[in-house]
Parts: sequence; C-alpha cells; structure tokens
Amino acid sequence: MLHSLELLAPAANADIAVQAVVHGADAVYMGATSHGARKSACNSLEDISRVVDFAHRFRAKVYVTVNTIVYENELFQVEKLCRDLYKIGVDALIVQDMSLLRLNLPPIALHASTQCDIRTPEKARFLQEAGFSQLVLARELTLGEIKGITRSVTIPVECFVHGALCVSYSGRCHASCAVTGRSANRGECAQICRLPFSLRDSSGNVLAREKHLLSLRDFNASAKLSDLIEAGVSSFKIEGRLKEIDYVKNITAKYNGLLNDYIENNPSRYCRSSFGKAVAMFAPAPEKSFNRGFTDYFLSERRPQSIASILTPKSMGEIITDVSMLHNGDGISYFDNDGQYCGVNVNKVESGRIVIGRKVNIPKGAEIHRTHDLEWQKTMSKESAVRKLNLHVKIDDKGVSASDERGVVVRLPLDVTRDIAKSSMDYRKEFAKLGGTPYVLASYESSLDSSVFIPRSEIGALRRRLVELLDNANLATYRYDLRRSENLKFPYPYKALDFRDNVANSVAERFYRDHGVETIEKAMEASESPVAPGTVVMTTRHCILRELGMCKRDNAKSRGRNSDAAFKEPLMLTSGNRRFRLKFDCRNCEMQLFTE
Repeated sequence: MLHSLELLAPAANADIAVQAVVHGADAVYMGATSHGARKSACNSLEDISRVVDFAHRFRAKVYVTVNTIVYENELFQVEKLCRDLYKIGVDALIVQDMSLLRLNLPPIALHASTQCDIRTPEKARFLQEAGFSQLVLARELTLGEIKGITRSVTIPVECFVHGALCVSYSGRCHASCAVTGRSANRGECAQICRLPFSLRDSSGNVLAREKHLLSLRDFNASAKLSDLIEAGVSSFKIEGRLKEIDYVKNITAKYNGLLNDYIENNPSRYCRSSFGKAVAMFAPAPEKSFNRGFTDYFLSERRPQSIASILTPKSMGEIITDVSMLHNGDGISYFDNDGQYCGVNVNKVESGRIVIGRKVNIPKGAEIHRTHDLEWQKTMSKESAVRKLNLHVKIDDKGVSASDERGVVVRLPLDVTRDIAKSSMDYRKEFAKLGGTPYVLASYESSLDSSVFIPRSEIGALRRRLVELLDNANLATYRYDLRRSENLKFPYPYKALDFRDNVANSVAERFYRDHGVETIEKAMEASESPVAPGTVVMTTRHCILRELGMCKRDNAKSRGRNSDAAFKEPLMLTSGNRRFRLKFDCRNCEMQLFTE
C-alpha cells in the first residue's frame, strides 16, 4: 500500500489559497471569522467555501484554524462556527483548546495544532487517543525525536518545513501577554522576540548591546525533506498565513517539486495525497521570498552554533555576488559602518556599477542583499503555474466514456450517423479542447470506423457534458476524514497543569480531569490576577549564550570544570522598559525567560 504525502500551504485569503493549490499544495490551511492564531488573517464563510469548491476538484483538502484558547463565554460561538465550517465542506479544524473535543460538534476531523506543544511520544499518543486525526509537532524537534513520535502513533504526523520560527515552544509563550496584554494564544502576539535587546550580567557588564537576540532565522528544511519522510512524517507544512501571494506561490512550488522528485525515485512506496500535476512557469527560489536567513534548526546531526538573526529581524533576501544580477528598480540592503541595516532602490546598473538616486555610504566590501527583485515580482504577479487532471477518453459507436486519475469514470450514450460522403474529422482534437476546465486530454481511443460522422457541435456538447458529469461524480465520491472517538480511559501523562497548559474554560478543565489530571491552574489569559514578577513566560531551545559563543557547557569543557565563568549570573535581557531574567538548563539545552 502506498503511503500518501501531503504538502500543506498557508493562505491569508481565498485568492492565495487557490494559488497554493494551483502551485502544488495537497492541502491549504486558513483562518475563519474568529479564533485563529493569526487574528489579522480572517476569512468569511463564503470565501472559505470558494476555496473548498476549487480545492476539492483536485481532492486537495482545506483545513481551518480554530486554534486559540476559548473563553467560557465564547463556547457557543465557537460551536456554531465549527458547525458552519462543516456545512461548507471544510475537511478538518486545527485546534488548541481541548474544549473542542467535548463541544456538540458535527463529525468533522480535528487536528492538534502546534500550539498543543507536542514534543514527546507520550503526549502524541494521548492526543491520538483523545480523538485527534492529525498531529502538528513542535518545530524544535530533532529527527530522532520526530521518529520516536511517529512510531508511537498510527495517525498522520505533520511537521513544519519552511517559514518563520517562534523562539519559544509554541503555545507556551506568554511574553507578549505578560508585557503588553496581547496574547499569542489569542492570535494577537506582539512579537516581542523581534525587538532589539541588551544582555547584562548581575554586575552590570554589557555582554551584547541592542541586538535582536531572540529573533530566529527562518526555517528551511528543503535539504532534509527526504529525512523527514523516512522519519515517518506525512504532512509537510509551510508557515505563512500572513505572507503575500508571491511567497506562497514560490515556496509551495519549491516543495511541490521536491516531493515529486522523491516520489519519482520511490514510486512503490509513496504517492501524493491529492491529484493533478502542478507545473510552475518559473524556477522556484526560496531566497527571493521574505527570509531572515535560513536554518534547518535542529534537524542536523549536531546542534547548530547559530540559529538567530541577531543583526536585524528584517528580510535578508538573497546575497548578490555580482552586480550583473541586479535589475533597474531592484531593492538592495546592506549594513552600514554603524551596523545599521539600510535599504535603497537601484536606479540602474551600468558598466558594472550600481547607480543610486541619492547619496549613500555603502562600506567597502559590504555584503549586498537583494530584498526586492523587480523582474521576479513581475513574473509572480502573472499566471505562474497550471494544474491539470489527466483525462482519458474512449469512444465507440455505442457511446463515449471518460475517466481521470482520481478514479472517476462516466459514460454517455452516442447515436452516430454513417455517411461516407462526409469528410473525416479529428475527434481527438475536438475532445482536447478543455480550456477553462481542470482537465487535460492524456489519452484518446476510438473504435469508430471511417463511415461514422459526428457533427462538431455534438462533439462539443458531449465534451462539456462529460466534464460536468466528471465534476459531479468527483463531488459525489469525495471522502471526508471523519472525527475520531475519544478514549475516556486513556490517562493524560501528567497529574498537574499550570497556566502554560492554557486551560481557559470549564469544558477543557473537565476534559483533563476526566483523563486523570488532579491540579489545574487557569490560563494566564483567563486569570484575574496580575502577572507576578518571576513568572516564566518563555521556554526555548534557543540559547543566547551559545549564539554569542559563550555556551557554559562547551566553555567548561575547554577551560576545565572549576574555571570561573566570564560573567556573573543571573543575566538580564532589557529592551526599553521590558526586562527578563534568564535561566539556563544546560543539561537539557533550554533557556527560560522570567518577568522582572
């Protein structure tokens, strides 16, 4: 049996979702009218319905994010929203709040969001038993950890492969909520991690000044895709529900090609989860889309020395090694002598020189980045891919049948006229006139003899009717992944939950208690108490000390265990009036931020 692989692309709106499918996505995920973890990427039911109608032609799926925590007074609203999404044919809901497992919902599949912080086989197994149909793993995992999880469950496992990285374990970052009142678990993250910070030790020594110490590079697992497949991952997720359409086109096309190449080399083991071949009219290039520089995070064998973009949180674009690569109107960026990231537009390139319309001081030998490629943007603003389903037509003097790669077969009767005086017609050419449909004629067989004549108008009517029947038959045979049942006897791995487990309503609390949890603290967002000093608001595998070449564990090995450190703890991160105390767990290579 072939194992199906899914490329899952983001969409801020319906137009982007359609283009994601055209460029090769097997599924798209998008926000609804409320309760999505990207509050500014909401969509109406009408727009989502349009995406469903288009995607289902290729048997591509549509997932909708309802992945914020839910307050007590919102339970009925969320229940109604989920029912409405089910009615328009959405394939699954991506959720964080466990109350959705207990609300009176239709049998729509539920996927456990990355906000559920799935990092262990024990938690993955529990969520499977709780009724989830797909698990979105935490981004911070190694290949070995991912393999351990996939082997512990029987449902599909989904991993991020590209895009922006949250510095904290997703779902367990409360820095924005604690400092600004804007909760990441409510889709309103203030992105404090992208701010410049200074790092001081307890003696007041400045170890780093005004650097973006918590701002990670962007994830790029394209070189590790085969490793993820072999580790048991089924769904490959591109981050970016706030990204523009050119980003989604480019990155989707890139991973579509990589998955196709892998399957072509392993045809007896893998297939795509949707149908129709997507062909891009451009060469995908991830470096041309928004990126802060790339990292494959923890997928490599050795823990990386650097995963952050501490000089700037802005897009680094692509490095320019030769000015002949530039076009008139391009945007370029560089670091000036003060270390500031600056950008200018190129007026023109002549005689190997960049001509700029105003005076700028680009340091000699500075690395130049192109952050806006005008010619590329022109290409991406046009039709840039096509996706078609292979259609096979057979005709004889009794009728005409059509079948496609989805397994749909239809047949129409045919009354033919025999008149040898009529001139012959190229029926294949007539049936191939499929413009404006999702089909392309892949094969044509005819057993008609030369005496048969079918008027061109009748052939056209037959072709249009066949297409209509194929579309209707596809919808009639479309299979949904229905909701899994909850195993009430399966215990939660832990007996106590604190505010970081995001229990914000009584239904979620009852869910956990039914699975053996004894102590439950309210979510920070649902608590009436102010955030106390010394509260942990972020836990991350990113270590500032390692990023700055000051890793305590590595340095202890080189200096000897009894050597004095070059700084005195605790260390403090400051940005304006924001202050966080750092704690380092060197045994587990984790760093925590506490309020001050």
